[in-house]
Amino acid sequence: DILVDAHPHIGTNKLPKIVAKMRQSILDAGGEVHFNTKVTDFIIDNQSMKGVVTEDGDKIEGKAVILATGHSARDIFELLVKRDILVEPKPFALGVRVEHPQRLIDDIQYSCGSDRGRYLPAAPYSIVHQVRDKGVYSFCMCPGGQIVPSATAPGEVVVNGMSTSTRSSRYANSGIVVSVEWKDIKGFHSAGPLAYLRFQQHLEKKACEWGGGDQTAPAQRLQDFVNNTLSDSLNDCSYIPGIQSAPLHEGIPKFVRARLQDGFRAFGKKMKGYLTNEAQILAVESRTSSPVRIPRKDDTCEHPQISGLFPSGEGAGYAGGIVSAAMDGERVAEGIERVLKS
Repeated sequence: DILVDAHPHIGTNKLPKIVAKMRQSILDAGGEVHFNTKVTDFIIDNQSMKGVVTEDGDKIEGKAVILATGHSARDIFELLVKRDILVEPKPFALGVRVEHPQRLIDDIQYSCGSDRGRYLPAAPYSIVHQVRDKGVYSFCMCPGGQIVPSATAPGEVVVNGMSTSTRSSRYANSGIVVSVEWKDIKGFHSAGPLAYLRFQQHLEKKACEWGGGDQTAPAQRLQDFVNNTLSDSLNDCSYIPGIQSAPLHEGIPKFVRARLQDGFRAFGKKMKGYLTNEAQILAVESRTSSPVRIPRKDDTCEHPQISGLFPSGEGAGYAGGIVSAAMDGERVAEGIERVLKS
């Protein structure tokens, strides 16, 4: 199906087998995979990257080091700054994840009542609205999906969405996010290139506090959030760690909250029935993309300061999803080939 569908979907449940086959292809080509191995330092000689040092003290050397660590490897960002390797703050998007009954989204999209029948798939949506020169938009919409915890450090709550290959859940969820710019985070400017990262961390820690200190997510019914009202009760939810009612209209920063509220009002006009207390929001949706960019040359993808270092993918700030990250990896490989042949 993924070869012919306009919006191909593999399903989170099938990805592990695909990743295992990708790993095997690396092994078949003579590569190695080191599990439970953390990079803690770089081997740099005369502004040239020679390899990496692991937590166990092992040194892995090579002619090129591809840094493709993903958008949540904060320890790598910290290491880059510690080693005075040039990195830049990168604007990103942040917001909440909204969950509706799938039957409601089906009816909005298909006008099918409460039953879409056997042949129609769980209905998706993609929606955007401009609020005071900023877009409020849906991100990673998951029809027939569930909300999952995605924090990567203790004391943080981060939510994300996923769908299995069948998209058979009775819930539809989507990130609804707002762009975060330099002027929005004045209190974090002292962190320099890690300013957006520190802002991101701050809100994820706050979300953990609002949820009670564990992986319980703070939540609020959608209309209640728009009307600045604490929810007396919450709907059933696909988020397995559980949810707790919280005044997200008070906790979320004003520049995000106000635009989300205006955006939800507009979405309710574009999609009749979308703005309802049958839906609820969970906080915080904050891992949309990397809050840091690792600069590189346009022609070779090599770092402008450290030769032999090739930033790649989402973590480096050059991709925004699985497919774009894969394509960026191809571009980096071609860049390395040009450098090694020069």
